[in-house]
Amino acid sequence: MSSSSLRYLCAGKRALSRPCLRGLATTQRPLAAARHLPVGSSRGVADSAKIMLEQDEGFGFIRHNPRPQKPRTLGVTEIRGPYYSAMGKRYLQDVFDTMGYQVDGVKFAGGSFSLFPEDKLRELIQLVHENNAYVSTSDPKTAVDRYLKKCKDVGFDVIEVSAGFLSLPQDDWLRLVDKVHDEGMVAKPEIGIQFGAGGDTSSTELESLGTSDPSRIVKAGKQFIDAGVERIMIESEGITENVAKWRTDVIEYILGELPSEKVMFEAADPAVFNWYIREFGVDVNLFVDHSQIVQLSCLRAGIWGMADTFGKITTFR
Repeated sequence: MSSSSLRYLCAGKRALSRPCLRGLATTQRPLAAARHLPVGSSRGVADSAKIMLEQDEGFGFIRHNPRPQKPRTLGVTEIRGPYYSAMGKRYLQDVFDTMGYQVDGVKFAGGSFSLFPEDKLRELIQLVHENNAYVSTSDPKTAVDRYLKKCKDVGFDVIEVSAGFLSLPQDDWLRLVDKVHDEGMVAKPEIGIQFGAGGDTSSTELESLGTSDPSRIVKAGKQFIDAGVERIMIESEGITENVAKWRTDVIEYILGELPSEKVMFEAADPAVFNWYIREFGVDVNLFVDHSQIVQLSCLRAGIWGMADTFGKITTFR
């Protein structure tokens, strides 16, 4: 599947500075029915071969934490695709050839998908689907209806609906979610406590903007779940990124109030996802850069880690 983000969207044929929305959809599609298959559903055989850690004749004799087969609802790993570095079909194929078993989704951050020639974008999306993963995007600046239709046309499955730079009423946000569902795709709301998060804003400027009450995340999250969303992305800024001290209390509060399988945390640094795995175990859903997939997968498997996690991450199942 694939995902795209609605951050600067407006209805109609004109690009405006804020989203413009229609009334709530009268029919709610199950998200697992979006586009062709559920998020992470099997499309190809590229990741069907067992990794050596799961083979008796390989390294299966080493104590490790086995991962459930795709599609997973816990321990989901979404990676950032082209953004900090360019990525073509051969580059992405290498990622899947080596780490395809570990990758559940690929996100095109910052509207990067719009910079591709269409045929090359379609190639990447098809490659992700062939490797049993979904695709997600971010930050469009176009009309809502045209944007959604084009995202569906090129093969995106998941639309990330973010208001990091906008003051958007919750009811309007829910209407956007319904509009995404109405187009036959999966909506993935992105929420956080830091206004202006998700861009290249300096930490000093973000700090001056202040943060919102964590209860806002929980309230919004419950409404999104009631609206049928499959998974909610928690923005890292203000929590573990661009802060003097991590807001671990916010993370604990979120996981205490929302189902863990419905939440995914952005973990922008190895020290951050090391902490998440240490505190909440291998099943926590995380979004990392594609360059970090090997390190995170070793940590989930319990075969590597930092001083506080190496040899200490385990499961009982």
